[in-house]
Amino acid sequence: MAEDGPALAALARCVFTETFGAHFPAADLAAHLERAFGPDGLLADLEDPAIRFRMAEDGGDLAGYIKLAPMTLAVDHPPGSLEVKQLYILAPWQGKGVAQALMDWAIESARAEDAPALYLSVWSKGERAIAFYRRYGFVMAGTAPFTVGGTTEEDPVMRLDLA
Repeated sequence: MAEDGPALAALARCVFTETFGAHFPAADLAAHLERAFGPDGLLADLEDPAIRFRMAEDGGDLAGYIKLAPMTLAVDHPPGSLEVKQLYILAPWQGKGVAQALMDWAIESARAEDAPALYLSVWSKGERAIAFYRRYGFVMAGTAPFTVGGTTEEDPVMRLDLA
């Protein structure tokens, strides 16, 4: 999996920049990209056995990925709950079933581990993403801060009960 690190980090940087880049000052964005997807972020997560990744490819091209991890969001949750940390799909593959395949894997994996619930945070202005998660049965469960540089937003936290 570590050999996939550079390609995965490049994809994450691209998706984050396309989706959120216009909302942050350039210096804050650059610092966030390095922290979140550099050696101490995504690349370190690839070495953590508690964090699982699933990648989607199309014809040898990386189309997206999902990251499933132990719960870190500061909302009340049952012990053993898991968290979808990132579901990132490159623009050419959005709306083509890639996100569904990755989310199905995350839900199946969480159920196989007897996790009582699956949580995620989502950008408050990401109506399309929120609608996607609602179709799976996720409901609002609180909010969590998300900081990039000097900007902090309260993002919705959503929960899917698995029991």
